[in-house]
Amino acid sequence: MFTGLIETIGTVLSLQPTEGATRLTIAAPQLAGRWKVGDSIAVNGVCLTALVAGDEARFAADLADETIRRTTLTSLQAGTPINLELPTPAGSPLGGHVVQGHVDATGKLVSLVQLHPDHEHTDWRMTIEIPVAIAPYIVPQGSITIDGISLTVAKVDGLRIEIAVIPHTYKATNLHSLVAGSPVNLETDVLSKYAAQQTAHPAKDWLTVDYLIANGY
Repeated sequence: MFTGLIETIGTVLSLQPTEGATRLTIAAPQLAGRWKVGDSIAVNGVCLTALVAGDEARFAADLADETIRRTTLTSLQAGTPINLELPTPAGSPLGGHVVQGHVDATGKLVSLVQLHPDHEHTDWRMTIEIPVAIAPYIVPQGSITIDGISLTVAKVDGLRIEIAVIPHTYKATNLHSLVAGSPVNLETDVLSKYAAQQTAHPAKDWLTVDYLIANGY
């Protein structure tokens, strides 16, 4: 499980199709010694399994067909900066929100605008175009993960959402490398998905007297 607080920015070294899966290799010197083969690492918000890649300063991961279909990872080129996060140990503070690393869909960056362009320490306003399939799970002031970053939705306008980005987030993540039209990975808040499921299947379908008695009520 992740929290959407990016630990470091890695660099894509290569993206190579193999007979089985496509292999992504990433330079991540700041994570050296902190992972082992089989560990999960969130790469631009996608939970991947780390594999041996020659030394501790880099790792590889195989991309399944489902991952290729749902995410932006196969559009990455060598030299592209990417957001990296290791899993959060049980019992640690959740500084962002609960992020599974299971991308729901991809969106598109419409704009990323400085709110105070005459000031070096400026915040930003980001607009993302989202697919209709995930729109029901996004609400103003709710959480969303964009390329692995835990962010808060400031405004929802149809199939566009706006995000307020503080200076630290802009500098410490891949946001400073994105341009209008860039594809991004989107993961909606898992709590909103469960809430939607409960709405679709009301409690009356399962909340019975027998259920309450069986569970000690």
